[in-house]
Amino acid sequence: MPIFERLQHHTSINTLSDQQLVALYRESGEQNHLAVLYGRYAGLLYGVCYKYLKSNDLAQDACADVYEQLVTKLRKYAVENFSAWLHTLARNHCLQQLRQQKQSPVVEMQDHFVQLEDNWHLDTVMEKEEHLNQLQQCLEGLNADQRNAVELFYLQQKSYSEIEKQTGMGWNMVRSHIQNGRRNLKQCMEQHSRG
Repeated sequence: MPIFERLQHHTSINTLSDQQLVALYRESGEQNHLAVLYGRYAGLLYGVCYKYLKSNDLAQDACADVYEQLVTKLRKYAVENFSAWLHTLARNHCLQQLRQQKQSPVVEMQDHFVQLEDNWHLDTVMEKEEHLNQLQQCLEGLNADQRNAVELFYLQQKSYSEIEKQTGMGWNMVRSHIQNGRRNLKQCMEQHSRG
């Protein structure tokens, strides 16, 4: 049975995981699946674009451009970790914009033109993005078994039994990798925050 038929009985697509929404969109091409997925990361996406482009208008335009790319690219590529993939897509798009700007420079918007609330929101977005970047770095620092178990349990929300079946590891080994991975992640994040 196609995933679309299995998942359409959900009362709200907002309750679906990123992976489920990606799969639904890839299968059906329904824009509402993509819109929910995009909406979850719109603030972070804006933060990434603003960090590179240093302009509210350019960042908003870049977000719209990235959404248009998602419409086709998400159906073309098998995406495992949507948030990381979206971050990379946005960064690459912004870097391309910056390369084009070198040929015709744009005047940067001065900070005093941005309202206080916007600055506060942007600071929050930037902190979240920095936190996500640190988390990604710490995840990559785990050994392969711990990283796999942690990603399956926390990011893909799989149960111990599902992870056991998927990886072939015993239940106790799955639990051990998740606990050790979580402890190592916590230590790594604490080192980043001190450092």
